[in-house]
Amino acid sequence: MIVINLDVMMAKRKMSLNELSESVGITLANLSVLKNNKAKAIRFSTLEALCKALDCKVEDIIEYRED
Repeated sequence: MIVINLDVMMAKRKMSLNELSESVGITLANLSVLKNNKAKAIRFSTLEALCKALDCKVEDIIEYRED
């Protein structure tokens, strides 16, 4: 199972969903879908923008867990 740890990284950076949305240029609704692990896919450009805004690596946001 792929888990998105967006909420963890946002907490570490003390960044709100609104701040991240403005920084990355993604709607609150789409960020919420990612944050709540409801997304079916993510674009590399979105992932890159998230990493840049949160000053982190891809593996800090995306994690693989065995079921």
